[in-house]
Amino acid sequence: MRGLLARRMKFHFLGAFLVSMGSAALYKFGVAEPRERAYAEFYKNYDPVKDFEAMKAAGVLESAPPK
Repeated sequence: MRGLLARRMKFHFLGAFLVSMGSAALYKFGVAEPRERAYAEFYKNYDPVKDFEAMKAAGVLESAPPK
């Protein structure tokens, strides 16, 4: 029974480290990078003036009423 806690802690520490690194990698490649690509694709052709005019024409903005 001597050293049981130390042996088990080494095993669980290694397991926790591997699980945390795996989770971080899955999040990075499964969520963060696709999100960055989607934002980049959206803003590649985004025209804020055109969007403003569309919102203004729809009456969404109180400070800029439609004509």
